[in-house]
Amino acid sequence: MSKSKSKGKSPEKKSVKAREREKLRVLARMHYRKMITYPLIVFIAAVLILAVHFPTLGIDLRGGVVVTAYGVSANPDQLAKDLSSALGVQVKVESFTGVGTTGVRIYAPAGTDPEKIISLMKEKYPDAKYSQNVVQPTFGKVAQRQGMKAIALAFLAMAAVVFLFFRNPVSSMAIIFSAFSDMTIAVALMGVFGIELTTATIAALLMLIGYTVDSNILLTTKLLKRKEDTIEDAYLSAVSTGFTMSTTTLGALFVLWLISTSQTIDNIAIVLIFGLLADFMNTWIFNAGVLKWYLSRNVQGGRS
Repeated sequence: MSKSKSKGKSPEKKSVKAREREKLRVLARMHYRKMITYPLIVFIAAVLILAVHFPTLGIDLRGGVVVTAYGVSANPDQLAKDLSSALGVQVKVESFTGVGTTGVRIYAPAGTDPEKIISLMKEKYPDAKYSQNVVQPTFGKVAQRQGMKAIALAFLAMAAVVFLFFRNPVSSMAIIFSAFSDMTIAVALMGVFGIELTTATIAALLMLIGYTVDSNILLTTKLLKRKEDTIEDAYLSAVSTGFTMSTTTLGALFVLWLISTSQTIDNIAIVLIFGLLADFMNTWIFNAGVLKWYLSRNVQGGRS
């Protein structure tokens, strides 16, 4: 005789899920004016930060000299001071660890003689191997224009798809603003933490457009085409799924940043982390507030 299987969830699992939903219910019950106002304040603060502290352009965007020394183990700050004093220009030094090798990269302004840097390094590290790369300022400006053009075109393409999918100016503009705010906050935090704007971080900003729009589309679809009885229930359903998506991505990016030995990968990971953290606020507070206002207005007007 077969035993019947219980289809219900265990009381422990139910209680854990109930507690999680109760915590999220605080957001669901927040007044839409507060939900819209707080993220706008953060966005304005990010714009002000950018106005006074825009991220420094990397050598690939402004031009300069990069000398890589393999097999060198040195204090980057002290080495930068020594080289800056000897060369008469400000240089930046970063250490790196690769597969079976360590070394340093020396970044100097355009016009600096890379052979002179190598000559100074050989005095201390004669057995090291050296390579050099020179980026002319004109090529840096071309890279700047191409990077900005790529971001603008990607953003416009995203906006067009959102408008075509929802055909609703309010919800579409909320999604577009949320994505723009995510990028603005991420770039502002780059300036605060001294992360340079390079071709790699521009690529991270392009990826951020796709990452952040996903959660906004999930929320908007859930609320506009809801099957639940109330807006609050639809919001809770969306936020539980969205938080899981975003936290798993954040976890993967954090591990990538933690174990990476490449400065380029580190910068990509941290920019994406900045943007996804901003997206928690812009999607689940700002965008949700706009949708709550829009849907409540429609209910009051008898058009729901």
